[in-house]
Amino acid sequence: MSVSVMEGSMAVAEAIKVCRPKVISAFPISPQTHIVEELSKMVADGQLDAKYIRVDSEFSAASAVYGSSATGVRSYTASSSQGLLLMIEVLYAMAGTRLPVVLTGVNRTVSAPITIQPDHQDTMALRDTGVIQLHVENSQEAYATHIQAFKLAEDHDILLPVMVCMDGWILTHSYEPIKLEDQKLVDSFLPNFVPKYRLDPKNPLTYGAYADEQVQEFRLMQHFAMERAKSKIEVIANDYQKIFDQYYGGLIDEYKCDDAEVVLVAMGSVIGTFKDAVDTLRTEGVKVGIVKVRSYRPFPGEKIAQAVKNARVVAVMDKSMSVGQGGPLATDVKSAFANKEAPPVLSCIAGMGGRDVTIETVRKMVTKAQLALKTGKIPDIEYTDFRPEYLED
Repeated sequence: MSVSVMEGSMAVAEAIKVCRPKVISAFPISPQTHIVEELSKMVADGQLDAKYIRVDSEFSAASAVYGSSATGVRSYTASSSQGLLLMIEVLYAMAGTRLPVVLTGVNRTVSAPITIQPDHQDTMALRDTGVIQLHVENSQEAYATHIQAFKLAEDHDILLPVMVCMDGWILTHSYEPIKLEDQKLVDSFLPNFVPKYRLDPKNPLTYGAYADEQVQEFRLMQHFAMERAKSKIEVIANDYQKIFDQYYGGLIDEYKCDDAEVVLVAMGSVIGTFKDAVDTLRTEGVKVGIVKVRSYRPFPGEKIAQAVKNARVVAVMDKSMSVGQGGPLATDVKSAFANKEAPPVLSCIAGMGGRDVTIETVRKMVTKAQLALKTGKIPDIEYTDFRPEYLED
């Protein structure tokens, strides 16, 4: 074990290196580029024994690891924004044929208007593909979660692609001390990939065969695997803690929720700011807590409902928007309360297009949640830090 100060992208590359993938496919797109760039150096310098495939698009990147995973080797890729959207067709096929590829979804706004700043619109668009989504708060968690992701994806009870989602720039391009684990310990935690099925001329089989009436059963098998992943995610996190003496995992994390009257729900790098805001608000006598959602798919609805059951009001922050509906995370949280006694839920949209989410932003959310509780009027959507001057006349 060693500790080095490094960029978040480098931490991800270091995690992928110790997982020993045999195939890496890459097409650069900001802010994902540094990850695959560092991996290319590792391969070129002989630090990583892998086939590094430079492709002509993100569709090709996904297709390359789709094929390599089907032959039974550990495979990895990464992308952002429009690149992830270009992968969608292949990701549906990858999940449908139960291929355990790991990819990094480096969050960045989807055009138009064009920007390279981060929000969650891109990975949210992939939520129905059948790909497991794990969101991380910081670069150390990104490092640990990638190692856990391979173990989860390759479990024969799961066999689904896993996407580790991390906020672009905020995490990928910031520096922090990273605990790097010894290769032997990683090997003990993550043994070589043993495929359940693989393409082999001596034992022919078909991936993605034509089907009509059987489609519903295929989808149900994916859904059942997602449901099994809920317990596997927690077991794997506990196993990781036993070996590496660090806990990064689980479906959700709770922060000061036991006596909280207002509970905030969010994902990703904003959690650090939320914790600072909660600490500040509590010194002012405001009982507020946080539920950090790590696993967006599978969605831990029961865990969230249990965590907020004593709250008087819940405010959910989305860094994305389902146009015509509202915040995707808020919608899922509301659905978790179906047929249950539950506090009212305020959907807050903030941080889109890289707009800063500050302690003052969090304070506004809490104030709006308290006002909604007092008046009994819960707005459909609260646009936090909304700037009306940007609207068309």
